Amino acid sequence: MSDAWYDEVGSEAPLTQGDLVSACPVAIWTTPESFQIVAGMLVSETGVQAEDVIVMTQACDLEHGKGQNVIVCPTNRLSAYRSGWEAEQLAHGRKSNNDTWKKFCKTVKSGFVWNLSMLNRCTDPQAEHRIVDFRQVYSTPRMVIEKALAHRGGTRLRLRPPYREHLSQAFARFFMRVGLPIDIDDAW
Repeated sequence: MSDAWYDEVGSEAPLTQGDLVSACPVAIWTTPESFQIVAGMLVSETGVQAEDVIVMTQACDLEHGKGQNVIVCPTNRLSAYRSGWEAEQLAHGRKSNNDTWKKFCKTVKSGFVWNLSMLNRCTDPQAEHRIVDFRQVYSTPRMVIEKALAHRGGTRLRLRPPYREHLSQAFARFFMRVGLPIDIDDAW
């Protein structure tokens, strides 16, 4: 199954930017209530949860073995994202009908929602568009992801160029936003 946006690769294929990894193990901090100060350091229990993610680390860094960790961002199926969006809309007293949903999706698709990016669906009839959320970024040991993929076997989807570079550019735009509270004085 491949189309204009994706290739399907086997579990033996080296990890690269744009790989969609389902149920990827990522480390999380437990709730803030569990934080404690021990010997002057803030400590907390951590856990591992499974997230559907996309690899954001540059392909060249992965190919040349630079770094032990891989940056990944969560992806959500559009239908799953919609239910959370509707709850947020209602919590803020805003409309959550089909028209506002379509308008929101067009805004994300156009790149005007800085923290989100939309991925096209693949040719599988059951597939959906996906939303990538840049507000939640995980750093996961490469070895953990590779072992999980090898253990699982099967295939995964990989974004083709230029779609993966387009996603990378959206990720960069999100992080490069800068707002200065006080402008630079005129010194001339």
